[in-house]
Amino acid sequence: MSNNCHEREFILRLRSGDINAFDSLYHAYHGLVYANIFKLTRDENATKDILQEVFICLWEKRRMISPEKDVCGWLFVVSYNKSLTWLKRSLRTAAVYARANEQPAESENGYYEAQMQLLKEAIGQLSPQKRKVFELCKIHGKSYDETARELQLSKHTVKEYLSASLACIKEYVRKHPEYHLLYIQLMFTWAACCLS
Repeated sequence: MSNNCHEREFILRLRSGDINAFDSLYHAYHGLVYANIFKLTRDENATKDILQEVFICLWEKRRMISPEKDVCGWLFVVSYNKSLTWLKRSLRTAAVYARANEQPAESENGYYEAQMQLLKEAIGQLSPQKRKVFELCKIHGKSYDETARELQLSKHTVKEYLSASLACIKEYVRKHPEYHLLYIQLMFTWAACCLS
Protein backbone atom coordinates (compact mmCIF):
# COMPACT_ATOMS: atom_id res chain seq x y z
CA MET A 1 0.00 0.00 0.00
CA SER A 2 1.49 3.36 -0.98
CA ASN A 3 0.76 6.82 0.38
CA ASN A 4 -1.99 7.70 -2.08
CA CYS A 5 -5.71 8.44 -1.96
CA HIS A 6 -6.40 4.82 -1.05
CA GLU A 7 -4.14 4.95 2.03
CA ARG A 8 -5.49 8.40 2.96
CA GLU A 9 -8.99 6.92 2.98
CA PHE A 10 -7.86 4.12 5.33
CA ILE A 11 -6.27 6.62 7.70
CA LEU A 12 -9.42 8.77 7.76
CA ARG A 13 -11.47 5.67 8.53
CA LEU A 14 -8.95 4.60 11.17
CA ARG A 15 -9.16 8.03 12.83
CA SER A 16 -12.91 7.57 13.15
CA GLY A 17 -12.41 4.18 14.85
CA ASP A 18 -13.02 1.84 11.92
CA ILE A 19 -11.54 -1.53 12.94
CA ASN A 20 -11.62 -2.79 9.34
CA ALA A 21 -9.35 0.08 8.29
CA PHE A 22 -6.98 -0.88 11.11
CA ASP A 23 -6.99 -4.51 9.93
CA SER A 24 -6.20 -3.41 6.38
CA LEU A 25 -3.25 -1.29 7.51
CA TYR A 26 -2.02 -4.15 9.71
CA HIS A 27 -2.13 -6.64 6.82
CA ALA A 28 -0.43 -4.14 4.51
CA TYR A 29 2.48 -3.29 6.82
CA HIS A 30 3.00 -5.89 9.54
CA GLY A 31 5.52 -7.88 7.46
CA LEU A 32 7.71 -4.85 6.75
CA VAL A 33 7.55 -3.64 10.33
CA TYR A 34 8.36 -7.13 11.65
CA ALA A 35 11.45 -7.29 9.39
CA ASN A 36 12.56 -3.84 10.56
CA ILE A 37 12.26 -4.81 14.23
CA PHE A 38 13.94 -8.19 13.79
CA LYS A 39 16.89 -6.54 12.00
CA LEU A 40 17.53 -4.66 15.24
CA THR A 41 16.67 -7.18 17.93
CA ARG A 42 17.62 -10.51 16.27
CA ASP A 43 15.16 -11.99 18.75
CA GLU A 44 11.94 -13.58 17.45
CA ASN A 45 9.95 -13.33 20.69
CA ALA A 46 10.98 -9.73 21.30
CA THR A 47 10.13 -8.88 17.69
CA LYS A 48 6.62 -10.30 18.05
CA ASP A 49 6.06 -8.40 21.30
CA ILE A 50 7.33 -5.12 19.85
CA LEU A 51 5.26 -5.59 16.68
CA GLN A 52 2.17 -5.97 18.84
CA GLU A 53 3.10 -2.83 20.81
CA VAL A 54 3.57 -0.85 17.58
CA PHE A 55 0.11 -1.68 16.28
CA ILE A 56 -1.49 -1.11 19.69
CA CYS A 57 0.17 2.31 19.57
CA LEU A 58 -1.27 2.87 16.07
CA TRP A 59 -4.77 2.19 17.38
CA GLU A 60 -4.35 4.26 20.55
CA LYS A 61 -2.91 7.25 18.68
CA ARG A 62 -5.10 6.91 15.57
CA ARG A 63 -6.73 10.33 16.03
CA MET A 64 -3.29 12.01 16.04
CA ILE A 65 -2.13 10.51 12.72
CA SER A 66 -2.41 12.93 9.82
CA PRO A 67 -4.01 11.51 6.67
CA GLU A 68 -1.43 13.52 4.71
CA LYS A 69 1.49 11.65 6.30
CA ASP A 70 2.98 8.32 5.27
CA VAL A 71 1.65 5.81 7.82
CA CYS A 72 4.44 3.37 6.91
CA GLY A 73 7.04 5.97 7.93
CA TRP A 74 5.16 6.53 11.19
CA LEU A 75 5.15 2.78 11.90
CA PHE A 76 8.88 2.52 11.18
CA VAL A 77 9.74 5.39 13.54
CA VAL A 78 7.64 3.87 16.34
CA SER A 79 9.13 0.39 15.75
CA TYR A 80 12.67 1.83 15.73
CA ASN A 81 12.13 3.65 19.04
CA LYS A 82 10.56 0.62 20.71
CA SER A 83 13.37 -1.63 19.42
CA LEU A 84 16.03 0.70 20.83
CA THR A 85 14.21 0.72 24.17
CA TRP A 86 14.28 -3.10 24.15
CA LEU A 87 17.99 -3.13 23.26
CA LYS A 88 18.82 -0.69 26.05
CA ARG A 89 16.84 -2.79 28.52
CA SER A 90 18.64 -5.94 27.34
CA LEU A 91 21.99 -4.22 27.78
CA ARG A 92 21.08 -3.17 31.32
CA THR A 93 19.89 -6.70 32.12
CA ALA A 94 23.12 -8.18 30.80
CA ALA A 95 25.14 -5.69 32.83
CA VAL A 96 23.23 -6.56 36.01
CA TYR A 97 23.70 -10.27 35.29
CA ALA A 98 27.43 -9.75 34.72
CA ARG A 99 27.76 -7.80 37.99
CA ALA A 100 25.82 -10.47 39.90
CA ASN A 101 28.27 -13.08 38.67
CA GLU A 102 31.42 -11.03 39.15
CA GLN A 103 34.62 -12.87 39.89
CA PRO A 104 37.45 -11.46 42.02
CA ALA A 105 39.15 -8.38 40.59
CA GLU A 106 41.99 -10.36 39.05
CA SER A 107 39.59 -12.54 37.07
CA GLU A 108 37.54 -9.50 36.08
CA ASN A 109 40.64 -7.81 34.69
CA GLY A 110 41.49 -10.97 32.77
CA TYR A 111 37.94 -11.10 31.39
CA TYR A 112 38.12 -7.44 30.32
CA GLU A 113 41.51 -8.01 28.65
CA ALA A 114 40.13 -11.07 26.84
CA GLN A 115 37.17 -8.99 25.62
CA MET A 116 39.48 -6.28 24.33
CA GLN A 117 41.69 -8.86 22.64
CA LEU A 118 38.64 -10.37 20.96
CA LEU A 119 37.56 -6.94 19.78
CA LYS A 120 41.05 -6.24 18.39
CA GLU A 121 40.98 -9.55 16.53
CA ALA A 122 37.55 -8.72 15.11
CA ILE A 123 38.76 -5.30 13.93
CA GLY A 124 41.86 -6.95 12.44
CA GLN A 125 39.61 -9.01 10.14
CA LEU A 126 38.38 -5.86 8.39
CA SER A 127 39.75 -4.59 5.10
CA PRO A 128 42.24 -1.68 5.55
CA GLN A 129 39.75 0.96 4.37
CA LYS A 130 36.89 -0.32 6.55
CA ARG A 131 39.25 -0.55 9.51
CA LYS A 132 40.26 3.11 9.02
CA VAL A 133 36.61 4.17 8.86
CA PHE A 134 35.77 2.17 11.99
CA GLU A 135 38.74 3.54 13.94
CA LEU A 136 38.08 7.16 12.95
CA CYS A 137 34.34 7.01 13.69
CA LYS A 138 34.16 4.68 16.68
CA ILE A 139 37.54 4.99 18.38
CA HIS A 140 38.46 8.61 17.60
CA GLY A 141 34.85 9.84 17.62
CA LYS A 142 34.98 11.62 14.27
CA SER A 143 31.77 12.43 12.43
CA TYR A 144 30.85 10.93 9.06
CA ASP A 145 31.76 14.24 7.39
CA GLU A 146 35.16 14.46 9.09
CA THR A 147 35.97 10.84 8.24
CA ALA A 148 34.85 11.33 4.63
CA ARG A 149 37.11 14.37 4.26
CA GLU A 150 40.10 12.68 5.88
CA LEU A 151 39.82 9.53 3.76
CA GLN A 152 38.60 11.33 0.63
CA LEU A 153 35.42 9.28 0.49
CA SER A 154 31.78 10.24 0.16
CA LYS A 155 29.70 10.47 3.34
CA HIS A 156 27.52 7.67 1.96
CA THR A 157 30.56 5.40 1.50
CA VAL A 158 31.67 6.10 5.07
CA LYS A 159 28.23 5.08 6.36
CA GLU A 160 28.25 1.92 4.25
CA TYR A 161 31.78 0.97 5.38
CA LEU A 162 30.94 1.62 9.04
CA SER A 163 27.73 -0.39 8.86
CA ALA A 164 29.56 -3.29 7.17
CA SER A 165 32.40 -3.07 9.72
CA LEU A 166 30.07 -3.23 12.69
CA ALA A 167 28.20 -6.15 11.17
CA CYS A 168 31.49 -8.06 10.64
CA ILE A 169 32.71 -7.31 14.15
CA LYS A 170 29.38 -8.29 15.67
CA GLU A 171 29.39 -11.57 13.78
CA TYR A 172 32.98 -12.31 14.86
CA VAL A 173 32.16 -11.63 18.52
CA ARG A 174 28.89 -13.61 18.31
CA LYS A 175 30.95 -16.76 17.72
CA HIS A 176 32.32 -16.40 21.24
CA PRO A 177 29.23 -16.74 23.48
CA GLU A 178 31.29 -16.42 26.64
CA TYR A 179 31.50 -12.70 25.85
CA HIS A 180 27.72 -12.18 25.72
CA LEU A 181 27.88 -8.67 27.24
CA LEU A 182 30.30 -7.45 24.59
CA TYR A 183 28.07 -8.98 21.92
CA ILE A 184 24.97 -7.14 23.20
CA GLN A 185 26.89 -3.86 23.38
CA LEU A 186 28.05 -4.27 19.78
CA MET A 187 24.55 -5.22 18.66
CA PHE A 188 23.18 -2.02 20.19
CA THR A 189 25.93 0.12 18.61
CA TRP A 190 25.35 -1.53 15.23
CA ALA A 191 21.62 -0.87 15.37
CA ALA A 192 22.05 2.76 16.34
CA CYS A 193 24.62 3.29 13.59
CA CYS A 194 22.54 1.69 10.85
CA LEU A 195 19.57 3.89 11.63
CA SER A 196 21.38 7.15 12.30
